[in-house]
Amino acid sequence: MTGRIAGATALLMCLAACAEAQSKAGTTIGSFLTIEPSARIAAMGNAGVAVGDGVDAVYYNPAAIGALDRLSVSFTHSAWLAGITFEYGAALVPLGEWGRAFASVTALHSGDMDVRTVDQPLGTGERFSVDDVALGLGYGRQITARFSVGLQANYLQETIWNSSVGTFTFNVGTLYRISKNGLHVGSSVSNWGTQAGYSGRDLRITYDLDPTRYGDNGSLPGSAFTDDFALPVLFRVGVGMPWQVNPQTRVLWEVDAFHPGDNTESMSAGAEVTLRNTLSLRAGYQNASMADSGLGWTLGAGLGQRLEAWDFRLDYAWADEGRLGGTHRVALALIF
Repeated sequence: MTGRIAGATALLMCLAACAEAQSKAGTTIGSFLTIEPSARIAAMGNAGVAVGDGVDAVYYNPAAIGALDRLSVSFTHSAWLAGITFEYGAALVPLGEWGRAFASVTALHSGDMDVRTVDQPLGTGERFSVDDVALGLGYGRQITARFSVGLQANYLQETIWNSSVGTFTFNVGTLYRISKNGLHVGSSVSNWGTQAGYSGRDLRITYDLDPTRYGDNGSLPGSAFTDDFALPVLFRVGVGMPWQVNPQTRVLWEVDAFHPGDNTESMSAGAEVTLRNTLSLRAGYQNASMADSGLGWTLGAGLGQRLEAWDFRLDYAWADEGRLGGTHRVALALIF
């Protein structure tokens, strides 16, 4: 088993170090889809493609849908950078022998900002905001006792003042568990879909067909067109290993490698220690080796309790965002 773990870790390191890519950060639409909603996994360096034991793990790998067997709901609030707020809600419903169904809602709000122009750098007196939303539906199935698969379809819409863009994305993943307390291997592809461009009232313009001619109509109505932008496609592969130290203590570690379509390759790693099946302490490091990322350590804690008919888990995570400061996430999960 030790040899398998070492070999899998070496493979992940090669995947991250040997691949070459050029950073294209800021060139895609739907970038809010790359904000990880799980406070639990965020505290573990956002390494979660092989975790698969909670409804919040579906974001990292849709195969987690098939690995779960209880009705579950999860809610996340994140105080993001620059006063931006991020909200996420998800629910999983078992369908018996037909598999499992999943639904999610993601929302991001920038808050009101001043409209500034070159001529009026202090503001025009107008205010605008950016609002992003994504609705997701997923399905997963446990193929064997060890292997599960999942698929999720999302519709996303980004709105900047009076202009917007909308398109569909798809996530797919697989999860293989050697045993309940053995090595877990997961992989997923997220945000795969078609390119799309903006449209709306803000792109309406007046146009002069021939500025050199006098006497013609110099205020013809027209529209400006934007280029079609790509989506932030992300491929993840990772390994995890739970270790039951004793009946009261459990340790979980995870290592993930990332190949994004708009940035350079990187690796993340994290660990979780659970005491008395109630208190969890977590730490990790995110996006190591990513060029100019500025990201770093993550920390968090969680409190869980088993009741007669249902369970709950309350999680908190802090993540270092470099020169931009830190972000905070709070999540509540209920399992029935």
